[in-house]
Amino acid sequence: MGNGKSRSGQTVCSQFLPEEQAEMDRLFDALSSEKSSPNTSPRSFSLKALKSRIGEALPPEMVTRLYDGMRRVDLTGKAKGPSQSVSQEQFTVSMSHLLKGNSEEKSLVILKMISVTEGPVKAREVQKFTEDLVGSVVHVLNHRQELRGWTQKKAPGPLPRVQVLTAQLLSEMKLADGKKLLGPQWLDYDCDRAMIEDWVFRAHLVATFLSVIIHRGFLLHLALNLATFIPVCQVDQGQEFESILDVLSVIYVNSHLPREQRHRWHLLFSSELHGHSFAQLCGRIPHRGPCVLVLEDHDGHVFGGFASCSWEIKPQFQGDDRCFLFSISPSMAVHTCTGYNHHYMYLNHGQQTIPNGLGMGGQHNYFGLWIDVDFGKGHSKAKPTCTTYNSPQLSAQEDFRFEKLEVWAVGDASGQKLANSGKSILDADPEAQVLLELIGRSHHSQGLREIPDE
Repeated sequence: MGNGKSRSGQTVCSQFLPEEQAEMDRLFDALSSEKSSPNTSPRSFSLKALKSRIGEALPPEMVTRLYDGMRRVDLTGKAKGPSQSVSQEQFTVSMSHLLKGNSEEKSLVILKMISVTEGPVKAREVQKFTEDLVGSVVHVLNHRQELRGWTQKKAPGPLPRVQVLTAQLLSEMKLADGKKLLGPQWLDYDCDRAMIEDWVFRAHLVATFLSVIIHRGFLLHLALNLATFIPVCQVDQGQEFESILDVLSVIYVNSHLPREQRHRWHLLFSSELHGHSFAQLCGRIPHRGPCVLVLEDHDGHVFGGFASCSWEIKPQFQGDDRCFLFSISPSMAVHTCTGYNHHYMYLNHGQQTIPNGLGMGGQHNYFGLWIDVDFGKGHSKAKPTCTTYNSPQLSAQEDFRFEKLEVWAVGDASGQKLANSGKSILDADPEAQVLLELIGRSHHSQGLREIPDE
């Protein structure tokens, strides 16, 4: 890793390992061998050659942006403008910056991809670049058949998910005075290199998305761990199911989970598959490890929460400060713990004096997210924000109704842990246990448990 000589003898700065650089050289050889323009100099390639190589794996707009970013790399500091074609040195430096560089190096190339003019760029240009980038990720993963079981379903609400995620990424950009770039009134604001560099550092998905479109667009053999980028979607055998979430929503929520839980989502409960029943919900989600819960209210708002610990049915709060609430539609946001209290998770039923239902954040009767035992009803009471997660009202109405609710176990399958835990058969089938309790029947096997070894 470090400086290396190109075949022209010029020293270029590359952060690729020797085997990685060898692959870059082979890719450049393939690109430069396609002489598609008489103006293309030896040992360089044209836009037409790049489009021919990538084919339909990326949208044409993104291929052009990549090409412009490469040919505008100024290796000498004396260039009067972009070169007519991309040299090997320009190709190596731009790919090194985008794939292995720090936020400063990435932002240098990103600025050149955003605008053909030097100097600051308008916020609306950054917005268009981000839309192209987000759309290209879904495009290339779909083209390569790497959606891992998720879909590109049309999102509820007025805006496509590409625009919603674009708005979220842009909300990470800060102006010189520390304010955030929010609202259409800022679209004509000038964004300089320092702002773009800070944005690339804050909005980590921007760099991740660039890496994905380059790796999968060019079919590079360099290391790229898609397993923690898009989790495998697992639904029990024989069940046809389309989630409330599309692939971009999953990528966004998944990026905020602990890394060890990002590779697999296994469906535990769906109101569409398992019925509109709080008993069914309570029977399927306890003792299954960390979970993502998501629902869609009758007004099309999509939101939910991450439970970092196994759900337990009990009248006390549970969980820890890794829990969070999130919104997907009409806007994307993640709301993490404030430290004000420990009211992270709550799941209870069968009590006469305290609420029965599932809740996250806030307090009894004023939860940040609440699913009532009267299934199909809930509330999100946050005025001005939820004390536990600093989240606003997530639903369209404070007291809402819903039809669709899903709970996904994330990370390694934890249902198998019961088999070796020495627990009762009622623990292994919590749905049966809940149903017995709801109809007032006692558990005859409760008194027959063996005393566990100390």
